[in-house]
Amino acid sequence: MAIPRKQKNDDDAASAARWNGLLDQLSVDVLTDQFIERVLQLDDYRDGVLPASEIRRTGAASFASLIESLRPGADSDRLVAERQNISLDVGVSRARAGIPVESLMTAIRIDFTVIWGELMALADPSDAELLVRRAETVWQVVDSYAAQTQATYIAERQRMAQEASSVRQGHVATMFGAVSPAPEMLTRIADELGIDQDAPLVVAAATTDDAAALRVVIAAASRRGTEMFTHPLPDGLVAFWAADHRPGSAVREAIEQVRQIRCGLVEQVRGLADLRVAAQAARALASLVEDSDQQALTMRNAWARLARHRLSETGVPVVPDVEAALAQAGPVERARLEEAVRSYIATGSIAQSADQLFCHRNTLMNRLRRFTDLTGIDVTIPHQAARLVVAWS
Repeated sequence: MAIPRKQKNDDDAASAARWNGLLDQLSVDVLTDQFIERVLQLDDYRDGVLPASEIRRTGAASFASLIESLRPGADSDRLVAERQNISLDVGVSRARAGIPVESLMTAIRIDFTVIWGELMALADPSDAELLVRRAETVWQVVDSYAAQTQATYIAERQRMAQEASSVRQGHVATMFGAVSPAPEMLTRIADELGIDQDAPLVVAAATTDDAAALRVVIAAASRRGTEMFTHPLPDGLVAFWAADHRPGSAVREAIEQVRQIRCGLVEQVRGLADLRVAAQAARALASLVEDSDQQALTMRNAWARLARHRLSETGVPVVPDVEAALAQAGPVERARLEEAVRSYIATGSIAQSADQLFCHRNTLMNRLRRFTDLTGIDVTIPHQAARLVVAWS
């Protein structure tokens, strides 16, 4: 006898609700722990080429995305794009780490084993039919993610081969040699790279610890047909490309992404002739990146830090007189004076700093005057405040 349509719809709704209930019980942390325990049994992961923190980061991101993608009717374009971004991250980093593709695929398919095993543990005996019906969906989602990651991995390995052996890479290396290329060589290099010799460029540099994030941006731009040239260094990576500020362009999107990662960034480079000096500046900025930084360092936002670093190399303290003068104040007063001055040199506004510190404007002005009395530095005078901007950067 045929099942009435209403009953079938009710059964489908109940099945979807129960399935979502099981997915809700899945813990990303638990899944990630189980995944790491199993994946570290693989030879190519056990030797520590990839730090456990990196495996945990990408593992947690993939499990969170896969769980959401398994919900009935929830595999939207947003989730597909999210999985693509994760596969891009994993594919690039594993390729650069030298993980064989076979080991990478084995590791990804552990995702299915871990998710399915946890679902089985959470399910009741009455869920047997539901699990049978959903098994193929789970496998398809994980397999799709595996295929995307494999494609990215292969593309990145090809890029690595090109970096190592292509003639063009030799020309790129010439740009960063000990001696600036002659004008005739610049013309030849420009022709070989397919860019205008005088076209404005953008240069980014990252240290070894932060190079992976820059490579991910480069790989994403390459997928959209944008040529970004790279030059590996013993202590990191330099990348440059022709500027393109047109709204929606792949280059503009890449620049926005680079601005959000830890690196040194120099924009508006005036052609190949200035590339070498700009790259040196980008590398200098990259070397100043601190753990607390969450964006690219530029001359605009890190000039004071760069100046402090360069001055410290001379061995001459920047504000020894200020430190000695402030030592005359008690610890509480000193803390309040420094707080007031730091806020003011950051905002340049009495009103804004007073609001920021939750005090009256007169109170703030009194603290600034007291600072002047102690140190002889009037922070309302730019050239006097500049020493503090550099010293306290």
